[in-house]
Amino acid sequence: MGGNEADITKPDADRAWTERETSQATAYDDIGDRYDDAFPHKEGQVECVDLLLGKLPPGARVLDVGCGTGLPTSRQLADAGCEVTGIDISPGMLDIARRNVPKARFLRFDMIDLAAERDRYDAVVAFFSLLHLPRARIPDALESIHRVLVPGGRFCLAMVEADVDDLLIPFLGHQVRVTGYFRDELRSVLGAAGFAIEDETARSYAPSSTQAQAEVQLFLTCRRVG
Repeated sequence: MGGNEADITKPDADRAWTERETSQATAYDDIGDRYDDAFPHKEGQVECVDLLLGKLPPGARVLDVGCGTGLPTSRQLADAGCEVTGIDISPGMLDIARRNVPKARFLRFDMIDLAAERDRYDAVVAFFSLLHLPRARIPDALESIHRVLVPGGRFCLAMVEADVDDLLIPFLGHQVRVTGYFRDELRSVLGAAGFAIEDETARSYAPSSTQAQAEVQLFLTCRRVG
């Protein structure tokens, strides 16, 4: 399985990137490895994937949405024998991911575009990637994720618990937009998109090298229904 091989239908060359997407991608291109330096402890993420792996067949096909540097999730899945495809809108992050996880495939692709995707996956993971969308677009993203899952497929996600919508915040020397939900509303949004929650945990987390205050991170494992 080659790290530069793409298995998603629509190549990035056909994609007209919006100003918002370009700005976000440029920020993460510059952040690069500093992201992992700022968030070195990802026990909640690792434990969520451990739980997922116990529900998947050997060699499961897994899509990592907003894969970033590929650490820890794409590597954890690939090391467990999964066939991993990672997508992100940041070319710089994808270059790092290819070096970090040569056994996985990585492609510049936006989660919203999954609506046109023909491949199907046993599981999709989206750790702290949906939070970069405004609330008005999150149902579209969830619909796309639901569509690419096999019947009964699993979906793992993480969000920061906060009542914010498309809020502009400073992040590692850049300005990025973030969205959050309180957990009851997040459950409702997932249910409306056709997901049944199987497991949910919350963790308090303080980034190590930023000025950000401690935040509550929500980790959920869901099953596609319908």
